[in-house]
Parts: sequence; structure tokens; C-alpha cells
Amino acid sequence: MNVLGIETSCDETACAVVADGRRIRSNVIASQMAEHARYGGVVPEVASRRHVEQINVVLKRALDDAGIGFDGIGLVAVTNRPGLLGALLVGVSAAKALALALDVPLVGVHHIEAHLYANFISEGASSPPDFPAVALVVSGGHTDLFHVRGHGDYVLLGRTRDDAAGEAFDKCARLMGLAYPGGPAIEQAAREGDPAAVPLPRAWLPGTHEFSFSGLKTAVRRLAQGETPPPTADLAASFQEAVVDVLVGKTLAAARAVGAPRVFLAGGVAANGRLRARMQAACDEAGLPLFYPPPILCTDNAAMIAATGYFHWQAGHVDGLDLDTIASEPLAAGPAASS
Repeated sequence: MNVLGIETSCDETACAVVADGRRIRSNVIASQMAEHARYGGVVPEVASRRHVEQINVVLKRALDDAGIGFDGIGLVAVTNRPGLLGALLVGVSAAKALALALDVPLVGVHHIEAHLYANFISEGASSPPDFPAVALVVSGGHTDLFHVRGHGDYVLLGRTRDDAAGEAFDKCARLMGLAYPGGPAIEQAAREGDPAAVPLPRAWLPGTHEFSFSGLKTAVRRLAQGETPPPTADLAASFQEAVVDVLVGKTLAAARAVGAPRVFLAGGVAANGRLRARMQAACDEAGLPLFYPPPILCTDNAAMIAATGYFHWQAGHVDGLDLDTIASEPLAAGPAASS
């Protein structure tokens, strides 16, 4: 079955066609990054208007790239939560219109769950990963650890108490005078720096699987705005290492705590090369298989939406034309759900 995925939760207008939840036939992403860079972050109203302008263009190209017409679509999957409400409305409205006109099922998809399912469509994977697993979903808006026990069966183990890791990258890049988005800018600067040059704090929060990056951000601010700030490359490398230390350490501790035999890594920050290398080394040492998508599937895309929608459809879960948009909704309950 060909599934059309639509993603407009933030600042990427994306459409994709994925066959049977696994094989990408097309994956088109229209990024607004350059437009929002002048503001140092995403402006919701600008994002919504741009989605309206781009959605039909991106949809047509996704169908053309897949070599099919509208009659080749058997299911429409769309991000309906969480995200910017105005942005979500554009994608959900388009998805409803298509599902009605084509008389095919409609499935609303949770954006964070879709990041997990990016691992099921990774290039070069001969078979999808198995369950159970501990999954770290780390992005600009989320830093969450889940115990993934099966399709649709998740327990939240821990989340950030303040800034998400990607948000910390963006804010600290601005403090260092680096470009937006901060993740790629810091990673590039860090290649020329010494990760041990600048002592920075790590918030381990003993006895929990939770995260905190606000203290690290404050430490970077004091150094960057001090009388003798350290070289930018050294500060970038040291900041990146501090974040990666905590992400890797917390993930492996969670895997040990629940006895998970494998680890998933997902979300925009999962594209960071240092994080991937350190997580791989730690998992190898612990004897745990590690799964992460290629970088294009770490950041927001519609292929992961289509894949997730397919698995929901397989389980008999479909939505009606009254599908709503939700700005904020946790993927799963758990010990950290109320933090």
C-alpha cells in the first residue's frame, strides 16, 4: 500500500509516499530555515503562511517523484499533534480534503512517535528493528526517554525539566555568535575545538532518568559574556561534549534499568555526528544494538509520518474527518509524566 504522509508541525512543509511502512518512494521537504534565521528562531505566523503557499507544490512533487497519481494513494497520514497550531492546521486540512476526495482512510500521527518510526525506514536496513527498546528522542522541542515495549506501547522514563537539548544548542549558539540553527553551527565550530578545554557542568539528577540543560546554558552565557571569553571553537566543543555526555549516560542507564536489549536514537539532534559516535561506542561496549536513521530522516520529514500511519492502520486505528489539531500532548505516561 502507498501511504501519503504530510508534515507541517513546525517550519518544514513535507510530503512523502512510503510503500508498506518501509520503502520510501518519495520524500520532499521544503524548509523555511533561511526565512526564520533572521529572527533567530521560528515565527509561528510566518511558518503557517509559508505552509499555505508550499503545500500544493510539495504534494505535487511528492506524487511526481513517486511516479503515481492520486489514484495510487491508499492511505493518508498527517501530523496532528504536537506542534504549532496554525502550522498543523494547514497539513491536517489538506489531509482531510484528500482523504475525503479519494475515499481513503485518514490517520492522525503524533510527531514524537513518528521520530521513533524513522528507524523503521532507515536506508540499508534489511529488516525493521525489534522490541523492546529504550528510545531517546532528542530535538529542538523534546528530550524524552521511552521504554518502547511494542507498536504503540510506550512508557515515559524521563524528559527534560527545562530546555530541550536542541533548544539549548540554539540558545548557546546565539550566545557564541554562531548561526541559526544552532545544532549544525555548534557541531561545525566544535570540529576545530578541544572538548576538554572549558569545564562545564553536567546535570545528572541522580535517581532519575530526567534531563536539565538550563544550568549548562547559564554557564555558557557567563563565559561567552565574560571579560575574557574562551575561544569559540573550544566553548562549542566543550558545550557539545557536556550535552552528549548526559544524553549517552542517561540513555545507557535507562536501558540497564529496564533491561532493554537495544537502543533507538531519533529526532533532529540525532543527526549530530558526535552524539551518534559516542552513543555507538557506548552501546557497543554494553553489547546493545543501536538503531538511528540517516540524517535526512532525523529532522522533520513526512516519510516518518507515512510509516507511522501505516502501522496504526495495520492495528485498525483510523480517524474521521473530525480529526483535531493539538498543540501539546505527551506521547506516553510514565514516572516523569507530571514533571
